[in-house]
Amino acid sequence: MIAVGAVLAALALFVAGCGTGGTGARDEGPAHASAVAGAVASPSPSPSGGYRRVDAVSLIKEDPKVSATVKRELKPCDANAYPVEVTYGYLTGGSVNDVLVNVSSCGDWVGIATYVYRDVDGTYKNVFKAEESPVYAEIDGTDLTVTKQVYETDDPVSNPSRETVITYRWKAGRFTEHAKHETDYSKTSGTAASAQDN
Repeated sequence: MIAVGAVLAALALFVAGCGTGGTGARDEGPAHASAVAGAVASPSPSPSGGYRRVDAVSLIKEDPKVSATVKRELKPCDANAYPVEVTYGYLTGGSVNDVLVNVSSCGDWVGIATYVYRDVDGTYKNVFKAEESPVYAEIDGTDLTVTKQVYETDDPVSNPSRETVITYRWKAGRFTEHAKHETDYSKTSGTAASAQDN
């Protein structure tokens, strides 16, 4: 009986350990440019417990700051699966998770637009947008990192001529540029030349 009791106690500790959530930012939806986001998964607890799940598609469609072009192109790719990726994290210093939404095209998975929403008195407000396609954003700690690719006329989707990565930080009630990194992909040597501006 003592052995059985010990085994049950160990099993209970193991199960409790597996049920513990993480404390980092929560990524939801597909990896960048790989699949269509379907239903939003259950979140891990955030550091301050200020997690609020959102309906990203409704958020975008009802947002007056989102362009008519993006709203028109935001359609299901397959059944009810929209090409959106939702990431929750703390970018603006609020007590509730901020929401980062990336919108892609269905056919080639190119980033159409990216938005950040901040909880203001219980309502999510648009505090950042980038609608110059192709664009994609990520949460890096408390920084917002936005990647923009530049294509020349004859560039295939898989090979842009240049890439710009801009890091933004929340300061004085808005996002301000903190760092900028440019990569120029050489067509002749097959190498990439980088320049960073801090």
